[in-house]
Amino acid sequence: MTMQQRFQQLLRELFQFDSSDLDFGIYRIMNHKRHVIDRWITEDLPRAIEEELRKGALAEQVEAHQALQEARQKVLETLGEEALDAEGNLVETYHNTKVGRDYLELQQKARAVRSREALEAAIYNHLYTFFSRYWQDGDFISKRRYSKKDRYAIPYNGEEVYLYWANHDQYYIKTGEYFTDYTYQAPNGVTVHFKLQQADVEQNNVKGEKRFFLPVLQGVAWDETARTLTIPFQFRPLTAQETTAYGQKNQQEAIIAQALAEIPKRVKDPDALAALTVERRRDAEGNPIAFLEHHLRRYTARNTRDFFIHKDLRSFLSRELDFYLKNEVLNLDELEAAGEDLAEGWFQLMRLIKRIGNHIIDFLAQIEDFQKMLWEKKKFVTETFYCITVGNIPKDFYPEIAENEAQWQEWRELFRVHELPKDLLSGDPETVEGRVAFLKAHPSLVLDTRHFSQDFTDRLLASFENLDEMTDGLLVHSENWQALNLLLAKYRERVKCIYIDPPFNTSATKIVYKNDYEHSSWLCLMENRVRISKYLLSLDGVLITAIDDYEAARLQLLLDDVMGLTNRLGNVVVVHNPGGRHDDKHVATAHEYAFLYGLSSSHAVTNLLPLNEKVTASFRLSDDKGPYRVREFRRSGSNSTREARPKMYYPILYRSSDNTLRLIEDEEYQRLYDKNRGSFDDEYIGVLQEKYEKLGFQFLLPIDLTGVKRIWRWSPKTFLERIKDVFAVATEDRVELKVKDRLENKEGLKPKSVWFQQQYTAALGTNLLKDILGVAGLFSYPKALATVIDAIRVGASRQGFVVDYFAGSGTTGHAVINLNREDGGRRKFILVEVGEYFDTVLLPRIKKVTFSPEWKDGKPKRSATPEEFERGPRVVKVVRLESYEDALNNITFDEETGQQALKMFSEEYLLRYMLRWETRKSETLLNVEKLQAPFSYKLHIHRDGEIREQAVDLPETFNYLMGLDVKTRRVCYDGERRYLVYRGTTREGRTVAVIWRETGGWTKEAYERDRQFVEEHGLAQGADEVYVNGDSFIPGAQSLDGLFKARMFAGVEG
Repeated sequence: MTMQQRFQQLLRELFQFDSSDLDFGIYRIMNHKRHVIDRWITEDLPRAIEEELRKGALAEQVEAHQALQEARQKVLETLGEEALDAEGNLVETYHNTKVGRDYLELQQKARAVRSREALEAAIYNHLYTFFSRYWQDGDFISKRRYSKKDRYAIPYNGEEVYLYWANHDQYYIKTGEYFTDYTYQAPNGVTVHFKLQQADVEQNNVKGEKRFFLPVLQGVAWDETARTLTIPFQFRPLTAQETTAYGQKNQQEAIIAQALAEIPKRVKDPDALAALTVERRRDAEGNPIAFLEHHLRRYTARNTRDFFIHKDLRSFLSRELDFYLKNEVLNLDELEAAGEDLAEGWFQLMRLIKRIGNHIIDFLAQIEDFQKMLWEKKKFVTETFYCITVGNIPKDFYPEIAENEAQWQEWRELFRVHELPKDLLSGDPETVEGRVAFLKAHPSLVLDTRHFSQDFTDRLLASFENLDEMTDGLLVHSENWQALNLLLAKYRERVKCIYIDPPFNTSATKIVYKNDYEHSSWLCLMENRVRISKYLLSLDGVLITAIDDYEAARLQLLLDDVMGLTNRLGNVVVVHNPGGRHDDKHVATAHEYAFLYGLSSSHAVTNLLPLNEKVTASFRLSDDKGPYRVREFRRSGSNSTREARPKMYYPILYRSSDNTLRLIEDEEYQRLYDKNRGSFDDEYIGVLQEKYEKLGFQFLLPIDLTGVKRIWRWSPKTFLERIKDVFAVATEDRVELKVKDRLENKEGLKPKSVWFQQQYTAALGTNLLKDILGVAGLFSYPKALATVIDAIRVGASRQGFVVDYFAGSGTTGHAVINLNREDGGRRKFILVEVGEYFDTVLLPRIKKVTFSPEWKDGKPKRSATPEEFERGPRVVKVVRLESYEDALNNITFDEETGQQALKMFSEEYLLRYMLRWETRKSETLLNVEKLQAPFSYKLHIHRDGEIREQAVDLPETFNYLMGLDVKTRRVCYDGERRYLVYRGTTREGRTVAVIWRETGGWTKEAYERDRQFVEEHGLAQGADEVYVNGDSFIPGAQSLDGLFKARMFAGVEG
């Protein structure tokens, strides 16, 4: 293989040609333009190099080399082969011949020059060497070079401590739900499920750290009832035996080949077998590809490639190319030896490599920037529905609700309404009249608008005068970075507490990571999300992050970097496994951590925890004011010296004859401490002591037994207000002051750094979830509810937003609901989760605990009390978002204008603008021309193992982009024309009306009628700003189309 061929092969890999059998994501896009790119690689690029070698000093060098070769041939023909030695030097005998003199002259001119072939080989070799350094299995890794040898440079600017990891300047994108388990549905209705299970291989039996997907053939299982075929996989290093079997190269390909042969042998059912072996498509050569092969390749590719998107690939590679040219192409020793006459050739070679390299960088950056644009764009809301407690629904709707069988069936399944004890029943839930009575008697029943018509939902939502205020919870089914990116416009600086329990990256909660980049992949995941989420926090806000030892050290440094070291509020050790982890080799781990950070430590507000039983039990004494305990009135411990708090150091006068306590005069108190000089007047204090002792008082100062001058617990003002709670106790040699420390004055306890009580045990979280759902094993490792409740007590206010963007089973939402019911607060929760258990665990859990606070074996133990209903969630909004994969799958190409642009602008267009220009009308990029039909704007969305076309929710998407706090949502009709009108306020406090309607094919008369209808019904009345989709004649209204597009592609914070 020549250098040119080797480099062209690398380019095909960089441009994803080796993945031509993959038809999803960026592979589908690159395959679409494969023929254009391949022509550039095989024709345009070599031609450009050849043309450059025909110019300037390099052309002269090529000509000199060619002339020397011709002279050499002439020497051989004229003087014979013995005239030249083995190195091509002329034997001295022939130096004075004409042929010899000509040869020596040309040899002198051609010293250190290379042939065209050698120059081309050098160019291709340098380009190959440079670009291969940074490419690894579908990703560019930012390894900054320091020298020719394998040493790297870290961009360091003199910080005292600096955290850096391999993917520091990239987005981690492997967080979709199909990156662990994978499901597809065959045409015959059979569901095939690839399920990732934990590997069980002896540690000392694995070879190396590179991991592969291996099917667990003995675990292949067919469920006839569910018509589901499950194929388990492990993702692990190979054993020694497997390494021998699969060889040293293309091991995953060998594994796939064996799997394709062996898996069908394990399946006996003909339908299940057909789901594997029926033809799915044809490859580029026309060969049939079966369903199993098609999806198995997709599955392994998704889990082993494309983990990152570089945030600025062009700048990175351009800087690195400059460094490479100066350090590895420009060889000063060789340049000096060559002399001035050859120097220009070196510089021309550098310029050529740089120009060709920059062309390739432009092309690669175009692809990477296109992916970055799709990742960063705000995603569409693909579905919106509401869960509303029936007690907050006007009773006019009850007959319709009573007749909705789908809703009642869900209540039977979730709430077991048909099994409720007779004392919980009011009305027969199987008749319409009885159901209406049942609704009235059970106001905490949760209605799901998905079970109802669009008309019913429109009328129901229109009944709320302040929809967002009534909404106590928001559940977002989405990859969390995408959700945060969309929600930021609305919730910026409004969130009091963020509580997250991210994957710990241990064997039980391992993220999908690139081989050799386990910790840096995890840091990349966390940095991306923490950095954008901090903009949600209010100035007094608190971020609480749960973690264990495996990534704790790295996470602490990361949070110090993103949140600021000075904003670290403290760390809590939570003893969640009192028995210790038995599989630990040396020390049985019994704890995990919670790291607390404020947006600003000087403004952060944390709260006290409730008094526990141990504390309340210490208040054993009692008087007519209630329980109390006795404590020293003199402070001890930290900050208890008089220098720390000088105003708390003062004498108290005690007269034993009548047991009287009093203070010195105020003007005397003011003279004790000189604020300007920062010193006490001990001489004056001695004068006062002599004065009051002559009057019969004992002069008591807060001096401990070792002579240290300390302070009293209270200021003089508080002492006088609560003097009846202070009393003197005489000992043999002194009088001590004591204080009645009353229980009623205890607001709570400052959180300690170790939480060890039984209620924090993780097993309680598992048992609680089983009791709620009635089934075990639907979600692994849920937090103990008490752990999250107390974390939120510390970080949240009674009225603020609480966000959890690693929501898992929904424990944070459950905790907020319980806290509100306990103290009457109106905290609102925002939960984000991408996993499939959003629908099977999180959403059912929130519905269930809203209905009833207590569950056992999946059944409610009791109904919510009237107070619990009033304090519980009123409305919970649920949205699903377009994913990054969805965005890639919805890219379409405008071939016709693309061909025209390619002809007009040629290479410049191909290298820099092709993808953005030809895909500009893709629906995922918001095709504003189609906003005339906003209720039927559709995307192809991946869900439940298949891709289907569905309408997206443009109005809700726009509301989030605008940061609109929605007050009302109304629907009205002008004949068959549907008007959807949102009224609300922006973050700047301006009132806004947003009007949506179908305008396709409208004439001037239609727009006039539109204006008239809006005016007659006051749809825009009183609004500071009025937005409409498309054009309009409505006075003062502006089209939202351009604003929609601009907000969707606005920059990213951080």
